[in-house]
Amino acid sequence: MSDEPTGDGRTGDGRTDRERSRIAVAGASGVIGGALVRSLTADGHEVVRLVRRAPRGADEVRWDPEGGRVDAAGLAGCDAVVNLAGAGVGDRRWTDAYKTLIRNSRVHGTTALAEAVASLEKPPRVFVNGSAIGFYGETGDRSVDESAPAGEGFLPSVCLEWEAAAAPARRAGVRTVFVRTGLVVSRRGGAWGRLFPLFRAGLGGRLGDGSQYWSFVALHDEVAAIRHLLEREDLSGPFNLTAPHPLTNREITAAMGRVLHRPTPFAVPAPVLRAALGELAGDVLGSARVLPARLLDSGFRFAFPEIDGAIRAAL
Repeated sequence: MSDEPTGDGRTGDGRTDRERSRIAVAGASGVIGGALVRSLTADGHEVVRLVRRAPRGADEVRWDPEGGRVDAAGLAGCDAVVNLAGAGVGDRRWTDAYKTLIRNSRVHGTTALAEAVASLEKPPRVFVNGSAIGFYGETGDRSVDESAPAGEGFLPSVCLEWEAAAAPARRAGVRTVFVRTGLVVSRRGGAWGRLFPLFRAGLGGRLGDGSQYWSFVALHDEVAAIRHLLEREDLSGPFNLTAPHPLTNREITAAMGRVLHRPTPFAVPAPVLRAALGELAGDVLGSARVLPARLLDSGFRFAFPEIDGAIRAAL
């Protein structure tokens, strides 16, 4: 099976889409956004991409997320708006300047989109806004679901502001959904995009002592869940997009070696990670044991609930 949902006209709960829609997507060049666009267009939906340059056609709308500007007229007629934009959390060392970019690219961009949505004479039916399991901060061995409060630290504070920035859309009566995404298993990019080459070369291993929980989700299930949330008119608020069985880094390391048929002899000590990554090391070594309670309660079925299947789907 592909690591992305095929264009079969079905949402994550197995129902056929009721109608073809016009859907605006911010962050369409990213791993998740790109997969979502491919899935939607394969089913005949009209996708409008938000771009930072001059639009090259009617299927593009210009915006400046850090500057908080968007061409609202280009969103007219959209049935849904999906915001998955934001500077990559793990792309660079966390300098003060890059932390500011991480925050502003999310908060200012979401504010601009939410205000644009609210300004439309006929707003879209739904606004799906990105978020992350970083909302919960360090959870240790404790399992958390959507009922848990925000944690403490940089990422929880960013997630709080990120979600709060969608308030204009909510006040305008637009159904608003927050997708708190975990670690996406994909060879196309993100954290796992960096792990695959290392493990294929036989250089993979646990990080720190390996006891920290990683709440993962297959790219296929991530996209299917977003489509499920787009379609279900009775669903709003936060949803954890993570597989139902989070594992420790040690267990995931073993699974990567098992599926790729490679040894996993190496370990990167915590002090080395801290020296190499700075404050970002806290995110790598931190434990987030996050459960998708509301998604499961809504009837969503994971295609890849276990790590071995999620890894194989990404190959």
